[in-house]
Amino acid sequence: MGAALRWGTDVLVPHTSEQFPTSTLIVNVTGSFVLAYLVGGLWERPLPHWLKVGIGPGVLGTFTTFSAVAVAMVTLTATGHLGLAVLYLVLTLGLGFAAVWAGFHLSGAIHPASPGEEVDE
Repeated sequence: MGAALRWGTDVLVPHTSEQFPTSTLIVNVTGSFVLAYLVGGLWERPLPHWLKVGIGPGVLGTFTTFSAVAVAMVTLTATGHLGLAVLYLVLTLGLGFAAVWAGFHLSGAIHPASPGEEVDE
């Protein structure tokens, strides 16, 4: 499911190997936000372990990917687009961390944690 969503994003926001990888940036920042949101609040809810693993590493793990960041960096650099490569890396890290921060804070504000509500199945 995550890989299909990623592919869909690549189709909707296409780019060549010499262009800024906008779709990969969108996918990774969105995935960072969603995972932080889930971990920051919903993971404390009584959810089965299999569901947490299915959504986290399963869906979001196949949606986002560090390897795509690495390939984009190498490709942009190898084709003489060092400036785009640096911009892409800075935006990926900066927006990724900002998305994690926002996800944690939004999740905590909307779904305050209640201790002792976890289900292990």
